[in-house]
Amino acid sequence: MNTYRPPLDDIRFAFETFDFDGQLGGIEKFSDFDLDTCMTLLEQYAKYCADVLVPLNKKGDDVGVKFDPATKTVALPDGFKEAYQGFCDNGFLTIPWNPEYGGMGAPVAVSTMAGEVLIAANKAFSMCSGLTTGLIEALEAHGSEEQKAAYLPNLISGVWSATMCLTEPQCGTDLGLISTVATPDGDSYLLSGTKIWITFGEHDMVDNIVHLVLARLPDAPPGIKGISAFIVPKVLEDGSRNPIFCGGTDHKMGIHASPTCVMNLENARGWMVGEPNRGMRSMFVMMNAARLNVGIEGVALGEAAYQAALMFAKDRRQSRSLDPAKQDRSASADNILVHPDVRRMLLEVKSTNEALRGLVAWIAVAADVAHHATDEAVRERAEDLVALLTPIIKSFGSERGFHNVSLAMQVCGGAGYTKDWPIEQYLRDVRIAMIYEGTNHIQALDLVGRKLPMHGGRLLRVFSDEITNAIRDSAGTPEMAEFLEPLKAEAKRLTATTMELGGKLPTDPELLGAIASNYLNQFALVTLAYVWVREAKAALGRPDGDPVRQSKLQCARYYMQMVLPEAAAYAAKVAVGKGVVTDIDVDLL
Repeated sequence: MNTYRPPLDDIRFAFETFDFDGQLGGIEKFSDFDLDTCMTLLEQYAKYCADVLVPLNKKGDDVGVKFDPATKTVALPDGFKEAYQGFCDNGFLTIPWNPEYGGMGAPVAVSTMAGEVLIAANKAFSMCSGLTTGLIEALEAHGSEEQKAAYLPNLISGVWSATMCLTEPQCGTDLGLISTVATPDGDSYLLSGTKIWITFGEHDMVDNIVHLVLARLPDAPPGIKGISAFIVPKVLEDGSRNPIFCGGTDHKMGIHASPTCVMNLENARGWMVGEPNRGMRSMFVMMNAARLNVGIEGVALGEAAYQAALMFAKDRRQSRSLDPAKQDRSASADNILVHPDVRRMLLEVKSTNEALRGLVAWIAVAADVAHHATDEAVRERAEDLVALLTPIIKSFGSERGFHNVSLAMQVCGGAGYTKDWPIEQYLRDVRIAMIYEGTNHIQALDLVGRKLPMHGGRLLRVFSDEITNAIRDSAGTPEMAEFLEPLKAEAKRLTATTMELGGKLPTDPELLGAIASNYLNQFALVTLAYVWVREAKAALGRPDGDPVRQSKLQCARYYMQMVLPEAAAYAAKVAVGKGVVTDIDVDLL
């Protein structure tokens, strides 16, 4: 059942709230891309996703991919290749890229928000272009001019796709254990080793797949400091087949139409990207792009599940309202929307999901400012916000997204657990988001261990300034009091938690591992409260009878009173410290 409609109105509202035109209008590069123009582009993009990709979503889940061990090839479900070709023919892959290589040159913020629509329409399909995006960014940052000329036009147009080859059988997150070897051979290298969990490592939608592979030179130092990055194309320039082959596909809980491959490199020819033993620099460019997109997966499938649950709730009748005034005497039972717990679940999803969308819009615009603003102070501030909040979006976005899809299933009762409704697929598809591109605990370690102390705490000060400015700007509006007071209280609590940790973590690294995940969730809840203050203020600027105004204030009120209090619980968990986690008898587990 097709229940998804792209939330373009809310995307526009988020862009307006976080001053899309004001922040990007002063950047000459984007002179042709005001918000009206960008929303027109997004409307075309969303129509293609809704008309073409949504109908393929269930089919892809039911059929899955097919691996042929004789030819070492992977076939996607019928219709995917044609849909991909149409996607490319419409220029949707080109949106944010450099016109010099065939890109449209639009703000990254536009393609970021388009990504939500693409993922919600067909998450498995979206993963191919998502990996290609990451390699384009890595080559723009660290590729040679020759590499850019050779690869970017075909990657940007979608004629070729890309992968990120990190993980090996003996190592996942701990990339220092990588054993794939790259042996010099003239002006290139021969790579040998095995990579696992490679998304779209082999498929039939394009003729050439370009792999960014992490490997070691023969004389590389041990650990993370001995890793180099290499471009390894499936098809070489002379048309011959490079010996990087698919050894099989994984059988997964979800994303059945996205091939997750074992890739064997058998003296495959590759070219180094960047400098020897510094491959993590280019890989992290690709990884950071992927982490933002993974957080958006939670928003996307949370939205799609919400729409399905709301449609169900509007139609389903069961039991009588506990309030006689709300009972429908013309029917034998009341619509389940009258039941407080159904409303609670729907508001829980809507209030957190719209706040996460606002957070993504804020950081997406900041990413454009960070890359293109000419004022150094403005650019640095934007860079700090992107760096600080990317792990928040990845971790909390994916975690809350899964929770929200589960709540949407609960609204539908037994029907939600069946394939008659799409929510059970959304639940399976979104679960991986908490695991890949760095598990959520890795994001928490990054936030607490790297981002908080970075530049002497500057990133946190920038974030605190944002909260202070939002409170000050709204202090003269009486209607904002109910939103400002909860934010003030929890921001103060977050500061106290952070200060307490600042005195302990330098002398007790194990404490970091014990408290990081709870701290990230506390931080995330305060961040979303800030987003709601900004959005509530923007909503109050609309006429009294405007439904957007009413909806936003209703959601902001629910979030502040029913969701934000969770931050205090996470603060209490952080305060417990490490002993209850670390000082145990593991034989009793």
